[in-house]
Amino acid sequence: MRHIEIAVGIGVGLVLFLFWQGVNVLPVLFFAGLMLLVLFSGNLRTGGKSFAVVANKGSEQKLINFDDIGGQEVAKQELRESLDFIIDVQRIQKLGIRPIKGILLSGPPGTGKTLLAKAAAQYTNSSFVAASGSEFVEMYVGVGAQRVRQMFKQARDLARQNKQASAVVFIDEIEVLGGKRGQGNSNMEYDQTLNELLVQMDGVSVDDDIRCLVIGATNRVDILDPAILRPGRFDRQVRVDLPDKIGRRSILDLHTKNKPLAAEVSLDEIAQDTFGFSGAHLESLANEAAILALREGSEAIRMDHLRSAVDKVILGEKLDRVPTPEERHRVAVHETGHALIGELTRPGSVAVITVTPRNNALGYVRQTEADDCYLYTIDRLEQKIAVALAGALAEESVFGNRSTGASGDFKQAAETAKQIVFAGMSELGVVSPDDLPQQKLHDAITGIIENVRIRTAALLAENRQPFARIIEHLIEAESLSGEEFRQLMLADAA
Repeated sequence: MRHIEIAVGIGVGLVLFLFWQGVNVLPVLFFAGLMLLVLFSGNLRTGGKSFAVVANKGSEQKLINFDDIGGQEVAKQELRESLDFIIDVQRIQKLGIRPIKGILLSGPPGTGKTLLAKAAAQYTNSSFVAASGSEFVEMYVGVGAQRVRQMFKQARDLARQNKQASAVVFIDEIEVLGGKRGQGNSNMEYDQTLNELLVQMDGVSVDDDIRCLVIGATNRVDILDPAILRPGRFDRQVRVDLPDKIGRRSILDLHTKNKPLAAEVSLDEIAQDTFGFSGAHLESLANEAAILALREGSEAIRMDHLRSAVDKVILGEKLDRVPTPEERHRVAVHETGHALIGELTRPGSVAVITVTPRNNALGYVRQTEADDCYLYTIDRLEQKIAVALAGALAEESVFGNRSTGASGDFKQAAETAKQIVFAGMSELGVVSPDDLPQQKLHDAITGIIENVRIRTAALLAENRQPFARIIEHLIEAESLSGEEFRQLMLADAA
């Protein structure tokens, strides 16, 4: 690239010199433009650039094993069974089984889809070629299809170079490449690129000297073209979901094995507190805890570092923003309302309550689940609405008015009430979300929220003494752990 810039600079200088000498430079400009056009066309024919290759031999980025991936036992088992068809070629030929051509990994971001693809290449002793769906998208006709052919050729060449019998082609964000055809009326380049991928997958045969397996990853299965999902192309669809409590514990073990942990640390407690975290979140949590320990000059990661890291991963870094005393008092009232109702409706659920600003939040309450919950009853959903409304109701009981800090809470309450309606648990009974009139939906939502509001306001009024005591301590201490909060709440009973 450096030599090209020097050559262009010399050429421009030479043309300017000849023009200054009175020489006709039009022929020179014509031939220079012609040469640039030839070079540009050659660049398009080669696809513009090569794809990133991750090989299992002689590469700085080593492939990993399935044992290096935590929290996805079901997905790993299903993937191993699919890959065994590639390993035991003679057996599948004897039984007349056609080779699996593609495996689609679907699930939320950060759950380990790319890691599973690398582990698949290691498990089958295959070469590994990785590309992102966005790398195939170009405005020039034919470039995307050329890059698909180039990728498969590169995978086979790499396998031959490493004397391997198979290759794994991994396409991340495959929804960019494999979206439903016919969506763009003015640009057919997307469709041509997908057509080429389908042709390449159809050409995979058990008799090939190099067997290619295509692994795609996406979190938008709903927008993929039906042709790419049919059997014979992506024969297996493996769901890579958020890890459960046991899975989160195994992921934390993997990401803390090279970090010094204090004797007091309980990874089981952190796994319980991180419901909804992906593997990427948990890796970031362990890293942030180590950074906090480094800041304090601590030689080991303590439990308070891990708890603070959970808050940071959820909401972000602490801010230098300093609220006024009046705002600080209002935030303390608001968050105490959330925490008090949360604890009364689900004892032991409050983990942290703080008035320390993070990101866009001036304060927050973090609640935990005793066990991972995937099904919700009407009582549980109404409890969620009560906790969401409690902040604004607490402000109203102390100041006589509300603030804009409750806007997000109201949105959450409305969404939960809508969930009640669509699940057939409201007075409307079983409804069709698409056919339900907006006015009826609005009336049902406001009715649910109003009933919960009345009960929540009464519950706050019944607990005025612990409510006031917690506010006072929270303003002074800025943050209270779940245990400290419960001690203050039950002080009268003691």
